[in-house]
Amino acid sequence: MRRSHGGHYYEPLPQQYEAAGGSLEEENDAMTENLKDKISALKSLSIDIGAEVKYQDKLLRDMDDDFEKTGGFLGNTIGRVVRLSKGSHNYYILYLFLFSLVVFFVLYIIIKFR
Repeated sequence: MRRSHGGHYYEPLPQQYEAAGGSLEEENDAMTENLKDKISALKSLSIDIGAEVKYQDKLLRDMDDDFEKTGGFLGNTIGRVVRLSKGSHNYYILYLFLFSLVVFFVLYIIIKFR
């Protein structure tokens, strides 16, 4: 096996180096295949992680929208309660408090004896 490099000819490698070179080449090919498999697994894992991140981001955005809607609803309800308490009928707050106590007591009894 002769190679030309810059006009110089090199002598072929001795037989012992060719045999060792063949085994090194096979080992190199095996390591290349092993590396290829690991890269393929890593690529698949990174694609799965990307899909999971997109899914989690969508869930978080949906939760954020729900919290904003609930915050607006709660703000409106608190505003109504404040307007009600500032009105001339101050007994409505007492009635509301007593009603909520009765509801919680009834729920407690239902859950306890279930």
